[in-house]
Amino acid sequence: MNTAEYLVKKLEELGINDFFGLPGDYNFNILYAVEKNPNTHWIGCTNELNAGYAADGYARMRGYGAVITTYGVGELSAINAIAGSNAENVPVISIVGVPATKTIENKTMVHHNFQDVNYYACYEAHKPLTAACAYLTRDNAKIEIDRVLKTFVKEKKPVYIAIPLDIALMEISDKEVSYDWSSDEEVLKLVTNKIVAKINNSKNPVILGDLLVKRFDARIEYKEFVEKTRIPVTNFLMGTNLIDMDYDLYLGGYYANFANPIAGKYVQETDCLIAVGPVYTDLNAFGFHLPYKINNHIAIYGTYTYVDGQRFNNVKMSDVLDSVTKLVDSKNMTISDKPQIGYEHKEASPKALTSEYIYPRLQEFIKENDIVLAETGIVPQGIAPMKLPSNVELQTQTLWGSIGWATPATLGVCMAKPNSRVILVTGEGSHQLTAMEIGNMLRRGVKPVIIVLNNKGYTVERVLSNSPDDCFNDIMQMNYSKFARVFEGDVWSTKVTTADDFDKALKVTQIMNKMCYIEVCTEAMDMPKLTESLITSLRKNKTAEIQNDIEENSKNNYNNQPKLTNTFETVVHKGLQEVE
Repeated sequence: MNTAEYLVKKLEELGINDFFGLPGDYNFNILYAVEKNPNTHWIGCTNELNAGYAADGYARMRGYGAVITTYGVGELSAINAIAGSNAENVPVISIVGVPATKTIENKTMVHHNFQDVNYYACYEAHKPLTAACAYLTRDNAKIEIDRVLKTFVKEKKPVYIAIPLDIALMEISDKEVSYDWSSDEEVLKLVTNKIVAKINNSKNPVILGDLLVKRFDARIEYKEFVEKTRIPVTNFLMGTNLIDMDYDLYLGGYYANFANPIAGKYVQETDCLIAVGPVYTDLNAFGFHLPYKINNHIAIYGTYTYVDGQRFNNVKMSDVLDSVTKLVDSKNMTISDKPQIGYEHKEASPKALTSEYIYPRLQEFIKENDIVLAETGIVPQGIAPMKLPSNVELQTQTLWGSIGWATPATLGVCMAKPNSRVILVTGEGSHQLTAMEIGNMLRRGVKPVIIVLNNKGYTVERVLSNSPDDCFNDIMQMNYSKFARVFEGDVWSTKVTTADDFDKALKVTQIMNKMCYIEVCTEAMDMPKLTESLITSLRKNKTAEIQNDIEENSKNNYNNQPKLTNTFETVVHKGLQEVE
């Protein structure tokens, strides 16, 4: 088979049946390979950035995703999405169609190029943002595809392959290659024994689960580990609902000192933190409030593990959890001060809508097996404290935080899980960046419930900036409920301003067999209490850091001034100052 067909076949074997992107004359040969394969489909998007976000959403649910763009203008439009996938361990392959080999070798100035021709500039730009990059040639096509896909599978991060027009059609061997890898058995045994001894000797251990448990497909092993050890368990934001929230040793989410003090106390006072898949960042971990470094306890990552500050490489997260579960003693602990998990029920009223009602009502609306996408900004802090039913999947982009991600990611999630109910909760500021992908959702016949919180601008930035009235946080107002009906497709949409209206709209979505789009209007500064506390704290910390830097720089500048060493120089210097 030819190069493009081989690549598509190998990706299909990894579970990629839908390829997102935009056509361009340099990538047609790749698109033909997608269409030729009976098990793969081309999903055209509105722009390359949206295609990258859609592939990201798809990969979160199916394990891997793919975006196909054209040379230069296309791949650079998608590069922010690839960077976000890199930040959050989402394995998306960026496949780029580039000009023919002869054109590259002769440095011919064809379209989508620079006047100072450099056919490798975009390839070089992707290197720091991906786990592996390849530029295919006549001599290396199969070797490089296999090398890149092995890294793709092991690291669970984006990779990049550039395919010249002629190389895409070049015949190559289709010899089978396994991309799986195995843990180093000696290292696995060593790290297992160290972890087991540390847990068995501890008095008040606590388990903290997070994002990478999802990315490295270790949920089953994680659940078995938690249930065998009988140790209290919590999570950072992106690890929400890894464990059933009715589990008797579940402490609720960890929100530092902003909420749920019981989980905070356990994490602060533990003598043995067992962090599984942690991503320790400001918004995911609600600041940097731990009195210790996570890696100084037990920290189990996708391909390596820390124990007491020592790193052990080439061990799978799932293997470590499985091995430890078999050998560790059950601690058989209990929680005397069980936390209150979830929002209390709020009564509807004809009053204006606020976050105080919206999020408790959404908690009641979400059902078992739903998939919820929470856009960057204030939404994740509203959803995180919810008590979610079992098997609800919560997806956020809390680390990279690129506004607009969630809308096209919803398209990808819907394509990956066509039989699941998908709920998107986004702010209108973020939604404006990528809302054209609503058209492609309708085109593909997917039926998410879309809730757009219209609070008249960038509310999270209003809190962070010097004044909530700063004009740069205002945006053009739209009638979002009417916008959804601009596209040709089957959609029900409405605009709500009161709790009563919101309730009625949510009930309607449950009898509609179509996309449902609800514009929810609130005041500009309305936000969840958790957001207000967190952002205010972050702002204070940032202000303090800036002030300390200013003082330190001033001190350094003073200390670096030439020192006057004798009386004559001192007198002369003083005299010059007086003259000035």
